[in-house]
Formats: sequence, C-alpha cells, structure tokens
Amino acid sequence: MRATTRSSTRSKALALAAALIGLGAGCAAPGGGPAHAPSDAPSGRPAPAAPATRPFTLVASGDVLPHDSIIEQARTDAGGDGYDFRPMLAGMKPVVSRADVAICHMETVYGADGDYRGYPDFTSPPEVAAGLGATGYDSCSTASNHTLDDGADGIARTLGALDRAGVRHAGSGRTAGEGRAPAWLEAGGARIAQLAYTYDTNGHPMPDGKPWSVNLTDRRRIVEDARAARRAGADVVVVSMHWGTEWQDEPDAGQLSLGRELTASRTGGRPDIDLILGTHAHVPQAYEKVNGTWIVYGMGDQIAGQMVNGDGDPDARGNMSSVGRFTFAPPARAGERWQVTKAEFVPQWFDVGTGRVVNLGRAIEDGADLAGVRDAVRRAVLGRGAARDGLVMSR
Repeated sequence: MRATTRSSTRSKALALAAALIGLGAGCAAPGGGPAHAPSDAPSGRPAPAAPATRPFTLVASGDVLPHDSIIEQARTDAGGDGYDFRPMLAGMKPVVSRADVAICHMETVYGADGDYRGYPDFTSPPEVAAGLGATGYDSCSTASNHTLDDGADGIARTLGALDRAGVRHAGSGRTAGEGRAPAWLEAGGARIAQLAYTYDTNGHPMPDGKPWSVNLTDRRRIVEDARAARRAGADVVVVSMHWGTEWQDEPDAGQLSLGRELTASRTGGRPDIDLILGTHAHVPQAYEKVNGTWIVYGMGDQIAGQMVNGDGDPDARGNMSSVGRFTFAPPARAGERWQVTKAEFVPQWFDVGTGRVVNLGRAIEDGADLAGVRDAVRRAVLGRGAARDGLVMSR
C-alpha cells in the first residue's frame, strides 16, 4: 500500500440510532420483534400508517487513502491554510449527491496538530471528513488494516470528525456499543443498516481493554450482526468488507468462499444480507450476483497517490476504480426482501497529475483520451459474467 511521494431530497440517518446503540447485544423487543416497534394504538384509534415506500438508489465507492502527495494536494487546494479535499472529489459529486444513500470507505485514521503522514502508518487530516460530507456521502466504513495505525486516539479523532461532518460510520468504535452497532440510514421508506469488517490490522494489537475497537472478519459474527440488525428493523442490510489480496485483479479464494457463505445465509427464507461492498485490493475487481445477492469484490482506490505494486513498480491500476450504483425496490408484501432492480457501475480514475477524481464516462464524452483506462475498469468489473445478470456501465 505504498505511494511514491446529497442532495436536499436525500433521507438522512435515523434519529433512533442512539436508541439502538445496544444492537451488538442483539437487542430486540420482547418476543423477538423489532426493537423500535410501536405499541398497539389506543382503543378506538387506528394504528399509524406505515411509511410510504418507493425505490431508492445506493451508491458506493472505494478506498480513500491519503498518501503524502494527497495531503500536500489538499493543502495546495486550501491555499496553504489548512486542507481542502472538496476539489479532489468534485468530479464524482454529481453521482454521489444525486443518490438517495451514498457510502464511502475511509481507510485511514485522522491525526492531530498537523501530524499527518502517509505510508506505512497513516494519519490523515480530519478535513477529509468535511470533504466527504460536502460531496454527499452519508456513511463510511472505517474498518481496515489501517484502523489501528494510531491506536484508540486515531479512531476517536476519525469518528469525531465524521460526526461533525454529518457522515455516519461503521466498523470501528469508541465504545463497545458503537463498535458493534451498524450505521443506520433511511431511504425510500426503508431502514438501511451498514456493517463493516476488516481481515486484519497490519499486526497492530487492539488497544488495551478495548477489544471492540475495530470489527475483524468472522463469518459467524457477521451473520449474527446482520440478523440483529434485521431484528432491530433493517429492511436492507449492507456489509462492507475490507478483504482480498492486494494487486490481484481476480477475487481470491477467501473472498469467493466467504461471499458464497454470507449470501447463502437466510432466516425464514429471507437472505440476511442484501449487498456486499469490497475494498482493500487497490485494483478494481469484479461484481457478481451470488445466491441472488450482489457482491462487489473490490471497488479499487477512489483517492490515492501514485501507487507502487508488490513488485515495487508504479502501477496505474492503483488509481482505477469503480463506483457501484444499485436501485432497490420495495417488496410486494411486507416482510419480503427489497430487490435490486437495477445494477450499474461508473468507471473512475484518480488523476495523480491534477489531484482530481475523474468520472471516466463523462470525461470521455468531453473528449478526454481515457478510453483505455475506462476499458480496463470495465474488463475487471465484468470479469465474472455480471453483465449476464444485468450489470451495466453508466456515468
């Protein structure tokens, strides 16, 4: 992981999230019903009508990985006074802000008092969070192999900055309850729970007395957490996975196996997980529909400096990525699954020369000579036959 140098109509996170902070313990109403379920209406008065439902779009993007060159670019964009990540992300703001729900992946933790650095132990400027919020992101996964690069303090600074920016988060926590709880979102009348996990922490141990600081990958726990979220009222459960093998275009055996197991998990015939979003590999990987559920094995790096692969060579794939966009439609009958009725991806490129995220579809329409980059992303994304299940390239 080295480098050489919403819109106003979008529904926001549920206000009842604080009441569900005990979700990790599987909190549910007596008898196993949703923890938020209202009591019966008073005699003679009708029960409140269920909220109207409609289709909604969910957008998700890959790793935000501020290397030294990225930090310097943000300082330049702020005119030398602080750090501004908004210009860097502006190229994808139309895609992100127009979605009903937008999810990012914050791979690094934030530093303090100007102590910001890139590889190998990252501490990023907290202004990253403001940039993500201004772009239109609603929530970020924060579980990665770099979550413990600055211990518990790094986690606290990161989550605090995301809170101030109005961006929800899942995957790490300042308390046991926060660490296990999902990020709660709402769109189209659906309650959405985002969970997040990482395969490792680069050898950094959990902070003393805080074994819940970051969620580590464990199939049983992921299923338990998804089922707890469903009991707590989640209509759609999204799982963010930091997994896979760096610089490998194809998903590895672990990704394929765990993906099959998670998408096969069901309760009462209904899948426990509705979408899996992968990060970590630094290159775009395939999308695939497995057991009726979409898996994005790896979106690639949304923001990163000039990347050097495992052989020590500069590798342009490290600045290629995709943005997934999924349209969910409400079920015909209560208690059934919200179905993905449209699956799309937007090819993306981080131009290290200009320090800008580029929507490749729009850029090529405007005359940019980037067709080769777009086609490389498309080949990777469609590499496991997702086009047969309806995945299409968009912009």
